[in-house]
Amino acid sequence: MDERKPMPEQYDTDLKAIQAIDFTLVELTLYLDTHPNDLNALKQFNSTAQKSAELHEAFERRYGPLRQFGQSFSAYPWQWIETPWPWQV
Repeated sequence: MDERKPMPEQYDTDLKAIQAIDFTLVELTLYLDTHPNDLNALKQFNSTAQKSAELHEAFERRYGPLRQFGQSFSAYPWQWIETPWPWQV
């Protein structure tokens, strides 16, 4: 099971960029839960959500699926065993 293909150095950098932007989304969500009428925060949330989607899509094109439960598609054969899982990096 430990026969995953080696990942390029850029893999870690790309994954950290996704983690950082998704953390920002969590923080903006918490803020907007208590400040629902803050238009600037909502604009920032929507802009950040778009950037997150773009980063996820680019990452998955390069390295394979990142999200489970139907949020990421897999080519044949099943790609989840090809790359390290996010918590293994």
